[in-house]
Order: sequence, then C-alpha cells, then structure tokens
Amino acid sequence: MNNAFRSLLVRWLACCTLLCSTAQAAPLTVPDAREWSRLNPAQQAEIKQRLKNASPAERQAFRQRLREQLETLTPQERQALIEQTRQRWQALAPEEKRRLAEERRDQVREMTPDERRELLRQRRDMLNKLSPAERRALREKLPAD
Repeated sequence: MNNAFRSLLVRWLACCTLLCSTAQAAPLTVPDAREWSRLNPAQQAEIKQRLKNASPAERQAFRQRLREQLETLTPQERQALIEQTRQRWQALAPEEKRRLAEERRDQVREMTPDERRELLRQRRDMLNKLSPAERRALREKLPAD
C-alpha cells in the first residue's frame, strides 16, 4: 500500500509538473480524491467556482486529470472512496441533496452536445474498467431520504 501511494504521488506530481510547464496560465489543480472530503466547504466552493469560470478546454483538462487520478486507485481505495462519499451524501439534508442534484443537471444542460457525448464516452470507458463487484455497487441506488 505504501508503494502504491508513492507511485500515485509520483504520477500525480509528474502530471502536475508537465501540465504546469506546458500551460500558459496556471491550470486548475485537481485535489487528491481521498483528500477532497477533508477540504472545508469554502475550499470546495472555491475549486467549484474556479472550475465554473474556466474555459471549456480547462474544464476538460481538469476532468481528464481527475479521471486519470481515480483510475490509479486500487479497487480497495476506490471502494473506500465510494463508501465515504455515500456516507457524506446520506448525511446531507434533503433540500441540500435536491440543490446539488439541480446544480449537476444545470451543469449538464450547459454542456455542448460534443461535451455531453464525450462525458457519456468517458463514463462508458470508466464502467468498462470496473470489476463486476464495483459495477454492481455502482448500480445500487442511494436511499432517497
């Protein structure tokens, strides 16, 4: 596990270094997926706002870096992240859940048709990489409190 974490850290740093050296403006930094929940709401909101104000190319690059980061996680790390996210979701008030769902719908509506097709393609690719157990867990619906 320690070796896997080191490998993940080295890859993440290499990607950040490469992206920072080739980009004209500082790209949006992708927080570590495991650390996202440790960020306070203000920090999360700041990242979301910067992403909202970013160009389509910057948003695409951000999503790609995040996807690559998640793909490097082991199945156990992904499962722990899924469980942590599920617990946070279930702890939210119903009105907060509705607000977040509506925000996501708005984000998808604002996408161009090409961006939506790319999102669907990426989701299919992600599903193809999951184990059967992970796919079953993903199909489970969260309770609609």
